[in-house]
Amino acid sequence: MARLLGETLFEVSSQGPAPIKDYFCFHINQTEVIWRWWKVSLRPDSRSLRPGEVRESHGEFLEDRRLQSQVLMVFGPDVLQYSKCLCEGQYDYLQRLPDSLLLHIMAHLELEDVTRLAQTCHRFEQLCSSEQFWEQTVRLHCDTVSPGMEDLARDVGWRCVFFTNKLQLQKQIRRRRAGNKLTRFK
Repeated sequence: MARLLGETLFEVSSQGPAPIKDYFCFHINQTEVIWRWWKVSLRPDSRSLRPGEVRESHGEFLEDRRLQSQVLMVFGPDVLQYSKCLCEGQYDYLQRLPDSLLLHIMAHLELEDVTRLAQTCHRFEQLCSSEQFWEQTVRLHCDTVSPGMEDLARDVGWRCVFFTNKLQLQKQIRRRRAGNKLTRFK
């Protein structure tokens, strides 16, 4: 499982909350926490300021209340809590799995569970609404997928094909074939 982690565990960057104009970057890798900032000011005396950086081990970050308060101020309580969990060794392995493996796992879920999974995070929302997922679902639930059905799915989407009843699909495929024949004779 350690191979799934990669070097970078978490990274986020943003401008500080108003009235602060400074820019901040927060990076956590497997061995340390890196806090970077860039001062943004129109004052002449601030133009010579260089970007700053603090590097701490995970243990040092967990004890550094000052740095934690800066992370809290700029990125909010969720990012602070998540970063503390990462520094304590509590990793989110499910998020780090490749899409192909997640799609394979999702193939064994009921549709109601897929709907709930899509509500957990942005990545799962995208994956649950992807054409890959719905094509896989159609192929698993249908006895056969005809070439006409594949053509229709390319035009209207696999999700639409999945939720359309068989009679309606047959009608749409026949209409497409009839339309194709007419355009060939013109």
